[in-house]
Amino acid sequence: MIPYVLVIEDEDALATLLDYNLEKEGFRVDRAADGEEALLKIEEQTPDLLVLDWMLPKVSGVEVCRQVRARPETRRTPVIMLTARGEEADKVRGLETGADDYVVKPFAMSELVARIRALLRRSRPELMEERLEYADLVLDRAEHRVTRAGRDVHLGPTEYRLLDFLMQRPGRVFSRERLLDAVWGPNTYVEVRTVDVHVGRLRKALRRPGARDLIRTVRSAGYALDERG
Repeated sequence: MIPYVLVIEDEDALATLLDYNLEKEGFRVDRAADGEEALLKIEEQTPDLLVLDWMLPKVSGVEVCRQVRARPETRRTPVIMLTARGEEADKVRGLETGADDYVVKPFAMSELVARIRALLRRSRPELMEERLEYADLVLDRAEHRVTRAGRDVHLGPTEYRLLDFLMQRPGRVFSRERLLDAVWGPNTYVEVRTVDVHVGRLRKALRRPGARDLIRTVRSAGYALDERG
C-alpha cells in the first residue's frame, strides 16, 4: 500500500502546498478543511498518518486529536500537529492530547517530510521500505528515483505512485477500480478510464529498446507488473 496521509488544514494555500509536496514524495493525500470534515473522513477510511492544524473551524485540532486517540481503530495513528503557537506550554498541551510530533509554522517542507517518514517507519515499517526492486527496475523512495537497467526513468507524480503500488505486489492483477482507490484515493471522483491514460504513460516511460514490456494488460481484469508479458 501507498502511505495515506490526511492533511487537516483550513488555510487553503498551505493545504495545497502540502498536498502537492506530499504527493510528489509518493504519499497518497486527502484534505479536510475543518475538524468536523476530518472526523468524517477518518471514520470513512483510517489514514496512516494525520497532519493536523491546531486552530481549525468547527472542531479544534486538539479535540480532533483527542477523539482520534479515544477510538480503538485510530488510537495508534501517528499525528503531527501544525501550529503558529511556539510557546512551550502550548507544545506540551499538544503532545499531552496525543500528538506524536509538533511543527511550528513556518516550517521547511523537507523537515516535515522527514518527520512523516520517521513516524511511519515506527508505526508502519512495511510501508516505508526505501528500495523496491523487480526485474531490472528499481524504485528508491529515499531519493524519489526510478531506474531501469541502471538508467533513470522520469515519471510524473501519479505515474510514480502507480508504479510504487504495482511494485509492492508484482505479478498480481489489479482492477482499474482498485488502482483508482489505491493511487488516487477513495474520495477522488475521476473516470475509471483515467487509469488507462496513466498506465499508458507509465508503460511508455519504462520502455527500453529490446527489453520486455513490464506492464501486463489483462483483458476485462486490469493491470499487473509482470515481466512474463
